[in-house]
Amino acid sequence: MMAGSTYGIDLGSGNIKIYKKSEDKILNEKNMIAIENKTKLFAFGDNAFNMYEKAPANIVISYPVCNGVIADINNMQTLIKCFIQKMSNGSNKNSDFYIAVPTDVTEVEKRAFYDLVKDSNIKARKIMVVEKAIADGIGLDIDVMNSQGTLIVNIGFDTTEISILSLGGIVLSKLIKVGGQKLDDAVKNVIRREYNLIIGSKTAEKLKITLNELNDDTTEAIVYGRDIVTGLPVERAIPTPLVHDCLKENFDLIIDNIKVILEKTPPELAADIYRKGLYLTGGSASAGHLKDMIQHDTGLKVNVSSSPSESVVRGLAKIIEEEGYQSVAYSIQEMTSKG
Repeated sequence: MMAGSTYGIDLGSGNIKIYKKSEDKILNEKNMIAIENKTKLFAFGDNAFNMYEKAPANIVISYPVCNGVIADINNMQTLIKCFIQKMSNGSNKNSDFYIAVPTDVTEVEKRAFYDLVKDSNIKARKIMVVEKAIADGIGLDIDVMNSQGTLIVNIGFDTTEISILSLGGIVLSKLIKVGGQKLDDAVKNVIRREYNLIIGSKTAEKLKITLNELNDDTTEAIVYGRDIVTGLPVERAIPTPLVHDCLKENFDLIIDNIKVILEKTPPELAADIYRKGLYLTGGSASAGHLKDMIQHDTGLKVNVSSSPSESVVRGLAKIIEEEGYQSVAYSIQEMTSKG
């Protein structure tokens, strides 16, 4: 039927997720690029991440997406092209693209996602836009097309998007600049302050991820870093309650914003949300005691996605495959008229 394939793209600040219809597969890699001597592509994706915090000065490694929006268009175009070529074994033909965009950003920032695909030299035949929260809901197997209210909290790398869905649309949405990276920074800062130890972002992230396995208060986590006083590499045992406590401030900020959205929610939708609970997704959804804290502070049941980092791209896959969901995708012309 089609010369090329159809792709769904979830452009996260930390990871890029791409679905390819013809092979029914998902690529999930770090949204990172390594540039050598300011011009030459050295590595991308997971390979670039492996070099992160280890590369010499002539190799600059960066994330082209920041706070949910495209900050470095040129490097992001290079990355999109590299990933699509990787998925198509270098033989990409005219294809259709569905791209997820955050709701609570400006029309110019939304337009940048469309322009990115159009200008990346990947032979885009048709480009459709889908609100990220809608794709998230569909990827969680929620019937977003009915009149039931649904509350989705997507905790990503740089941002948390809190959305109320109903009738295939977004009733309320709020994007806050708290995500996995802020949590990693909090871990790095407390260990520096309490132990005079400098650790890297990767070490902080690993510690944050393994917290759930180390949730016994007597357990200590072993980390490696550089002693500020001696300048030498050392190993330290870090008590897990210290890490839990340092994450609490950011967790409280997320919970406060969930409450703000709930206060603005129409009563009938609020009743639906109370019955079904809240849905937690995104790459940092499983961090620390977040689920328990949300449940305790809001009184709502918290449903955590089984594959939180991929729920948006799985939703895009369903939108591409199932005729009944086509109405949630729109073109750039429709986007302009919506604005």
